[in-house]
Amino acid sequence: MRLCIASVLAVLLALSCPFGMSEVLETFDRCSEFFLRGQPPVIPGILIPKSDHARYKKICQKYNSQDNNQRYMFATLYDTSSRIPVFSAYKYTGRGNFDRPGDLWKIEPQLDPHVGDMTVPYKNQAINEDYFANNFGMNRGHLFPSSHAADVFTAESTFTLTNIVPQYGAFNAGGWRSMEIESGDTMNTQCTDNNNKVLAHVLTGAIPGINKLNDRVNIPSSMWMAFCCYNSRRRLWVSQAYWALNKEERDDSGISRMSLEELQQILSKKWVENVQLFRNNCRDVS
Repeated sequence: MRLCIASVLAVLLALSCPFGMSEVLETFDRCSEFFLRGQPPVIPGILIPKSDHARYKKICQKYNSQDNNQRYMFATLYDTSSRIPVFSAYKYTGRGNFDRPGDLWKIEPQLDPHVGDMTVPYKNQAINEDYFANNFGMNRGHLFPSSHAADVFTAESTFTLTNIVPQYGAFNAGGWRSMEIESGDTMNTQCTDNNNKVLAHVLTGAIPGINKLNDRVNIPSSMWMAFCCYNSRRRLWVSQAYWALNKEERDDSGISRMSLEELQQILSKKWVENVQLFRNNCRDVS
């Protein structure tokens, strides 16, 4: 009877959260384009050749494109224990002219391949219901924001719960949203490739906290973002970083803009030592 009930519940949850098309892989090789020079960040103990594959899952996020062919849109390292992403990596090529897609949230079936036989469905990832009627005032906060997408298809691909962390509502709609706008404006002016087109590699991540949403999903204590790009006009490499506490604060006074090196020092102090987000720290990248 328990398996029958679990199976019915799994079907109901699947109807409320459509399945995504992404791939859970052993490496990021298939979607290495979203990392600077194809090299993922160095996060000792979490993302190294001998990382804990049972806990941390590498996801190449795939979605239908304009020609109705599936293509990779961005990459995510997902923590199945905390049920939140560690980071999402993407290429910023300028904002597209489109309306924000509707909130059709997707889940990743490969993270829970035998969900129909489980007593507790989706034990390895968050689901839409985790965010309903929560006591913390949490919103679903994007790591790769849809506002940084170049087209509507890429924007739609960001609406997967493997790209989402719980963010306080005021923070999500206020300070962090302001950061997304500011960083986009900066990349539009400072990141131009040799063809004079906007191009930057971006990493956005979350540091796990001590509280849980719905007794399941970790609520991050803080958020971070960094980008690295080449400025062909000035003939130099450019980087910028941001860090903020995830708290109920609408204005952007809690958002700290800093250098890449300063962010890595914060991450090493508050999270994991010796983090290196971009190859050669985004200096003279060959």
